[in-house]
Amino acid sequence: MKRLMPRVRSLTWDLRGVVCLLCSMLVASPAWATSSATSDVAPAPVPAEVQYEITVRLDPVARRIEGRSVITANTPEELTLVIGRRFEVMHGRVDAEPFGPAVTMGRMRAWRILGHEKLPRRIEIHWRGELAALDTALDHHQTLGRNEPASGEAGTFLPDSSGWYPYLADKLASYNLTIELPAGQRGIVPGRLAEETETAEGYRARFEFPAPTGGIDLMAGPYAVETRTVRGAGGKPIQLRTYFHPAIADLAPAYLDSVKGYLGLYEKWIGEYPFTEFSVVSSPTPTGFGMPTLTYLGVEVLRLPFIRTTSLGHEVLHNWWGNGVYPDYAKGNWSEGLTTFMADYAYKERESDEAARDMRRGWLRDFAALAPGQDKPLTSFTSRLHGATQIVGYNKAAMLFLMLRDMLGQTTFDRALQTFWNEQRFRIASWSDLRQAFETASGQNLGPFFDQWLTRAGAPVLRIADAALAKPGSGSHRVTVTLEQGEPAYRLRVPIGIRTAEGEELHMLDLESARQAFTVDVRNRPTQVILDPDLRLFRRLLPDEAPPILRQVMVDQTTETILLPENGDARSAAETLASKMQNRVPKLVARKDGNGLPAVPLLVIGLADHVDAWLAKNHLPGRPDIMKEKGSAQAWTVRRPDGFTLAVVSALDAASLSALARPLPHYGRQSYIVFDGAKAISRGAWPTRSQVLKLD
Repeated sequence: MKRLMPRVRSLTWDLRGVVCLLCSMLVASPAWATSSATSDVAPAPVPAEVQYEITVRLDPVARRIEGRSVITANTPEELTLVIGRRFEVMHGRVDAEPFGPAVTMGRMRAWRILGHEKLPRRIEIHWRGELAALDTALDHHQTLGRNEPASGEAGTFLPDSSGWYPYLADKLASYNLTIELPAGQRGIVPGRLAEETETAEGYRARFEFPAPTGGIDLMAGPYAVETRTVRGAGGKPIQLRTYFHPAIADLAPAYLDSVKGYLGLYEKWIGEYPFTEFSVVSSPTPTGFGMPTLTYLGVEVLRLPFIRTTSLGHEVLHNWWGNGVYPDYAKGNWSEGLTTFMADYAYKERESDEAARDMRRGWLRDFAALAPGQDKPLTSFTSRLHGATQIVGYNKAAMLFLMLRDMLGQTTFDRALQTFWNEQRFRIASWSDLRQAFETASGQNLGPFFDQWLTRAGAPVLRIADAALAKPGSGSHRVTVTLEQGEPAYRLRVPIGIRTAEGEELHMLDLESARQAFTVDVRNRPTQVILDPDLRLFRRLLPDEAPPILRQVMVDQTTETILLPENGDARSAAETLASKMQNRVPKLVARKDGNGLPAVPLLVIGLADHVDAWLAKNHLPGRPDIMKEKGSAQAWTVRRPDGFTLAVVSALDAASLSALARPLPHYGRQSYIVFDGAKAISRGAWPTRSQVLKLD
């Protein structure tokens, strides 16, 4: 799920006008939270210099919005007032003086507010405008990338980035916001629901966010609301709510139960929940957003049976990491990786050892799918923009925390996180603050560990260069293992498995140079040496270790695409599918038969007969037996003789090909998949091969 993060919006004045620098810095701060059960005194929130008093009236059917705002600023410096260009400002005054001329830049309009020593300063503005039409035909990626304020009878979503209300650039602000809607509609923004009334004339609700935050997202719809009060770890009442469309109102009790469980889990693990409520809000579009005190999910997403046991917990946890402690984005966003580790991965560990291992395998396969140079250091990750950034910012960062826990132990790891929470909540914190918490808890210097994993792009490439039996000593057997890695060398704790007739022994080898030999004593006669048998070390898998997956042709910018249909509906469906899979305009190349395929990853899309003929003419393996004569469409991967990945998509007809446009892009971790229409009926990944050396 993508999180909508409150932003500090920045506009810089220069001689040429105004330059819009949209930042994605999370800065929500709950002033009403009490101290954690594991801390005597909570850090006091920094008071907001700016306070918004906003009243907004919405007509979803007419798609009209009208708002009034009073901004109180306790700062003498020059300010910049901003609102979306689509909105008409009917009245605007600064300390009883009318606004000066506005400057337009892109989608925004801005006014310079000159500095003044007299405080507080009062800015009044009355605005109105027409909202974009709600488009329920958008797919998931289109919805996530859309920042227009949209409305319709089925729902309203006003993202903060659309400039739907006036704000002061570069300034955090607390707010009181009142929403007025027609009867039958209800609205919500992040914060505490302070007042609510509903009559035949309409609906009115007031929300409070008393401490500094960076932005406001508004949602409304024909919601049925269910409320439940639970008690947090410190006895504080927490209001849980579902704002669900009537068609899914029956799901509310189960979602409230799940939220209660997640709050209990993370309060015990980290500390007291920092807000007074949490809401699950449904969207008529395929949305997946997280915000302080709530998550906004598509109706169809909420219907999926696995969401309550996966994505929901991830969004609840973000109220600690991201909305309770805020990442210092200039130095890298640590919150997505830590949340992935403590939510998505933790749930797999609770399920079984094998489920957790499968997730680690998926992370390593995903990273192996990146072309050299596609990944960036973790210190440069801010938010997910495409598959490559998720592989680094979520997966690599999560595995960093796994390796850290393996090194320090569960007790020390948890104590460090609790210390970090108690010291940093409601503050902006960086990777270095996290490192300091772990160093304090462990008494170790962790600088080299964090430095290599945060500041370097890529990952170590490891191989067992040699393994041999040595002369046995005093009742044991001795193995000499030589490990190699690329330069500059990482400092690694490398798990090595020694297989014997009686089982497998695990040994940790501290590798600090490009080539290093180790001597290991084992109890029974060893037969094999295995590198990282449980996949607990983040590294770039060698080609023989990593099976080809569909994601390789999706994220690699050098991928070229061959469309076998030459015209008609099948050609159009193939073009659409190629664009959806790669989330960009595909690089189309002419159909080639025989030798001479391009030396890059290749995606081939066509109808079944054409696909089979093309594979035969190019001397490539045919359709895998596991999917022959199954379903209406199949997709699979092949490692070509030249080492590059080939992904093939085959369908019975144009309609079957068209049906893949929505579902197939979501199955990048698979090596093969079979569809019946738009439903996946079989899928899997080719086996991962471990590095194994036999001992003579």
